[in-house]
Amino acid sequence: MLGHPVRIRVLELLQDGPKPVHELLGEIGVEASNLSQQLAVLRRSGIVVSVRERSTVRYALAGGDVADLLRTARQILTVMLAERGEVLEQLRRAQEDEPDPLPASR
Repeated sequence: MLGHPVRIRVLELLQDGPKPVHELLGEIGVEASNLSQQLAVLRRSGIVVSVRERSTVRYALAGGDVADLLRTARQILTVMLAERGEVLEQLRRAQEDEPDPLPASR
């Protein structure tokens, strides 16, 4: 359910409070049908709720726990990416320290 970038972006935007669909469309920049599908997945899972106000549909996080979940996930991913960056840097340094396997022929 959290494996799609549009859904994650929607959840991030909704942390600031309820938003109408047209505002989400403007912020995310996807086709309306794509956003509608992703919002339906989030609604069915119980993570977001929708409220119709005349012709406008507003979406909101179902509760504060969802915002907590997003903050925790962001912290975990930040640590994971930092660790991977450190490993990549170590590999680059090790590669620079190795002698050239094919010396240039003269």
